[in-house]
Amino acid sequence: MPILSTPQTWILKTAHTAYALGLNSFGTLVHRYWGPRLDSPDDYRPAQDYIGWSSFNGPGQLNAAEFPAYAGASYVEPCLKITQPDGTRDTVLRFSSAHVDGDSLKLTLQDADYPLTVTLHYRVHAQYDLVERWTEVRNDGDGAVSLERVLSASWNMPHGGQYRLRHMTGKWFDEWTPQCEPLTSGVKVLESRRLTTSHNHNPFWTLDSDASEEHGDVWFGTLAWSGNWTLKAEVTDFHATRILTGLNDYDFTWRLNPGETFTTPSALAGYSSGGYGAASRILHDYVRETLLPHPGAVRKVIFNSWEVSTFHVDEASQMRFAEIAAGLGVELFVMDDGWFKGRNKDDAGLGDWVPDPTKFPNGLQPLAAHIKSLGMEFGLWIEPEMVNPDSDLYRRSPDWVIHFPTRERTEMRQQLILNLGRTDVQDYLIDSISAILSTVEISFIKWDMNRNVSEPGWPDAPGDPRELWVRYVQGLYRVWGTLRERFPQVIWQSCSGGGGRADFGILKYADQIWISDNTIPTRRLPMQLAYLSAFPAATMEAWVTDTGDPYVSLAFRMHVSMFGALGIGANITKWDAAEKDVAQVLISQYKDFRHILHQGDLYRLDTPAGYTAVQVVSKDRRESVVFAFRTHIPDPAHPLNLRLRGLHPAANYTLNTLEIPVEDGSHAGHGFPFGLVADQTEGKRSGAAWMSPGALPVYLANFDSRVMVLQQV
Repeated sequence: MPILSTPQTWILKTAHTAYALGLNSFGTLVHRYWGPRLDSPDDYRPAQDYIGWSSFNGPGQLNAAEFPAYAGASYVEPCLKITQPDGTRDTVLRFSSAHVDGDSLKLTLQDADYPLTVTLHYRVHAQYDLVERWTEVRNDGDGAVSLERVLSASWNMPHGGQYRLRHMTGKWFDEWTPQCEPLTSGVKVLESRRLTTSHNHNPFWTLDSDASEEHGDVWFGTLAWSGNWTLKAEVTDFHATRILTGLNDYDFTWRLNPGETFTTPSALAGYSSGGYGAASRILHDYVRETLLPHPGAVRKVIFNSWEVSTFHVDEASQMRFAEIAAGLGVELFVMDDGWFKGRNKDDAGLGDWVPDPTKFPNGLQPLAAHIKSLGMEFGLWIEPEMVNPDSDLYRRSPDWVIHFPTRERTEMRQQLILNLGRTDVQDYLIDSISAILSTVEISFIKWDMNRNVSEPGWPDAPGDPRELWVRYVQGLYRVWGTLRERFPQVIWQSCSGGGGRADFGILKYADQIWISDNTIPTRRLPMQLAYLSAFPAATMEAWVTDTGDPYVSLAFRMHVSMFGALGIGANITKWDAAEKDVAQVLISQYKDFRHILHQGDLYRLDTPAGYTAVQVVSKDRRESVVFAFRTHIPDPAHPLNLRLRGLHPAANYTLNTLEIPVEDGSHAGHGFPFGLVADQTEGKRSGAAWMSPGALPVYLANFDSRVMVLQQV
């Protein structure tokens, strides 16, 4: 049984971990334990009672409340803050009932004096060592109450630890920068106020005391939500550490009318004793096997037309580009911005989702048919949440955008944001996009969003105008969900000027994420490694482009993109025969081992400064792929000595270093020491030998790379 229940205690058990909570003698629902699974129910410490600390700190300040509400003499961060119709602004919750149904637990709490019910939901994902939580608040009274904060969960850490918080920061073009900082007394707040998940922070987090990549206790989690969110890491004066996560309460109020229920997004968290790497692999499996709309689907090699065309697209040029792409081994041709009515630059056309009659006089079907005849599938770029003032849609419905009536409407990238909280806007987008997908054979949609919110007003909102922050995302999910049901064959990509909408909420609808507009390979390396802390490689679309350091070879650029979902975004019309040869060979190699990359276990290998190495091992441990990169180190430099991971110790493996065709047309290795020939096979060695320290020396010059494949003999 995943959940052990008594009248006053509950133990949630996964394959290797346990999460325990219960009622103390005061009837308060408190956290009891979170860590390795123990043998007996009696091994879990009982619910603790604290009576307070002087007249300045009541019991609420000391007890590890499972879901603290703003009430009484408690000064910790609350999960819930409500104003009642009579103006009372606290919520005193009392335990009412519990219900266990298989892997799910519902704990019902009620306000001591008001007709308000709070239900805490828990779902055990046993095979992934994860616990999912969300909260429902129901108004059982006769008057409307105001929800001013309603978070999804409070995660209590083992008491007394000195924890480090790891998280991601960044900005547009510079996302996915890992941060690690010790938590000290007080509250550390991470958040988005931008209407999307944001480039600046991501709701993924880990806590540890002294863990490393492959060793040590790590608690980790994220929030499945694609809008404003908050994470509050609190250390109290009494050495208690907790993570609170959920909807951002900044500028937020929700009018909960009589009989209505408000439901928060899901928070997901887990514990691992295997360091950060094990935590990542847990989340990768969970995403691939439970969230993605097309689990196990092959990630096709994409060509995207943006850098070769910008806005200057038409039927003839796209057909010509498609022929070149097909010759490289591309499987999916995606036409980017510029294809729809009036779209010659970024100041017009958004909102009018019909093919431009000048560029495509016969619609998109002739282009789609030509692409199919070349053995490829057809995809399309759209930006449905936006509208240009110079568009038929805006001229017809100017009040459909997010705005304050008395303020000037800020245009960023010459566009405004449609209010997806409105059902008429949702219906328009569903109908417009359905019309395209119903008339053209399209396999892939790149859904973009190229600005953040301003003037967050909703003059005729059905409730409080500040409900916009939540209703917008609910509307977005309705649009994506409806389109997914109507067109289940379509693969959707989430893009918001790069990594502005990367979260577990959007992955219920999108199979792939565009993690950054930055395609400079030396910057992409650390960004991609950081992204893979939470998200699997199958979701990480990675393009080879012409952007970046001129001294970096095409092979290096392609290798960087090949440990994600490979795409080509370069101007391939300018590639010479040697460059096309490089692309053909490496794309063919990628197709041979991508099943390992996208479905296997990922290991970030230990490397000295200037080097990066990633290994992916198939689930049956019969195959593995190793990527190795060197950026810049003054010569002379020692070889990169790798210690591999994840192999079967008793099995034997051979290692094949794949051929690297260089841009002069030859097929020799271009690394140090000079004269090393690629496409070498080493003799068989046991998995234990390959996993010993320094077992695999890799000779690399500056800005050099290698891909190696191990196969069980």
